[in-house]
Amino acid sequence: MPIQSEYEEVKARIHRYLIAKTEFIAVKDSMNEDQLRLFVDKAIVSLCQESDLKISFEDRTRLIRELASAVVSLGPIRPLMEDKDVTEIMINGHKQVYYQKDGKIVLSNVRFEDNGQLMHTIQKIIAASGSNRRVDESQPYVDFSMPDGSRVNIIIPPCAMIGPVVTVRKFSRDITTVDNLIELGTLNKAMASFLTSAIKAKLNIVFCGATGSGKTTLLNVLSRHIPEDERIITIEDTSELRLYQEHIVNLQAKASNIEGRGAITIRDLFVNSLRMRPDRIIVGEVRGEEILDMIQSISSGHSGTLAIVHADSPEECFNRMITMMLMSGIRLTGDQIRRQIATSIDLLVYSELFMDGVRRIVNITDLRYDRQLDTVALEDVYSFKQDRIDENNKVHGEWVFNHKLPSFSDKFVKRNIRLPKEFSE
Repeated sequence: MPIQSEYEEVKARIHRYLIAKTEFIAVKDSMNEDQLRLFVDKAIVSLCQESDLKISFEDRTRLIRELASAVVSLGPIRPLMEDKDVTEIMINGHKQVYYQKDGKIVLSNVRFEDNGQLMHTIQKIIAASGSNRRVDESQPYVDFSMPDGSRVNIIIPPCAMIGPVVTVRKFSRDITTVDNLIELGTLNKAMASFLTSAIKAKLNIVFCGATGSGKTTLLNVLSRHIPEDERIITIEDTSELRLYQEHIVNLQAKASNIEGRGAITIRDLFVNSLRMRPDRIIVGEVRGEEILDMIQSISSGHSGTLAIVHADSPEECFNRMITMMLMSGIRLTGDQIRRQIATSIDLLVYSELFMDGVRRIVNITDLRYDRQLDTVALEDVYSFKQDRIDENNKVHGEWVFNHKLPSFSDKFVKRNIRLPKEFSE
């Protein structure tokens, strides 16, 4: 059996062959699972004959199963998953399927026959994900990622009263560069230049915002500017980060087993990661006691840390970090915690989903600590000022730049990274 990377290459090659050389796209919706498996098998045989490609029986069986299941597992929601403009799908029992498009939530005409068919589709989606997760009465909710990077949350009775509830946050493969973000109106060129420089200068950055505001996408894109010679450790509950460097170690938390044992938390992984010689640590979401270890690791010299925190503003993000530190049981006063966070975190990047469907960075905030006055202040480097909303619900406004020299300017000097010339002393 080939190593995993070789297997994935063969799988991708067969998938391209199915799309380009067969009628797969046209006929897949009219086939059941057995017919799809036979179709995929014939395509593999044809490709092997044309390209003199040799595949073992074991791998051939696995390829047929995975390629067919990837289509069948989606069931009635397949058209919504294949619509690149749909960003989220919300299934509320078998009768209601909503989707989000252009920032608006719409009730679709998709239905499942009954909750039995919906549960069958759920089990197929889990099986096709390869995540080794499960959902049943003893474990009625689960989080996992699909092979394309989309994130899935499932909760079933007895916890969900209306029947199985599924939420799919689709992963967009169309947003991979800073230029893509500029085209979408997420930020402007000056902000993009500043943030990419901040990544190279190894600033400690927290990305914050509400659910669906584009935090993870923004982190994914900006992380491409981490130098290739750095060793990156990522820590997540559910795999969402998609980094493009070669030297990456992905760690994922583990839920407890049916007896309530064996859980491995984000905090456990963070403590372990410090022994793995990281150049960068990226935390998919900070929501608890791990904030203490993150702040202490930054204070001890692990710069360049990137993390995500759910919050409704930079101020709320800062307050949430203080609360999480207090929850860890650390014996420090509130003022001491504020000081420690402010001296560790350099930037807060707050993004928001506007009513016109555009995800914009609203604030890039410098977390300042004045040692002489012993005070903490949040000062925006960039902030979005909304002017008006036109008759088409399009939001108009502009980003305002603060020319004041940021508190972390010495880190740019240390790394020989130039600050934008617009900054003044």
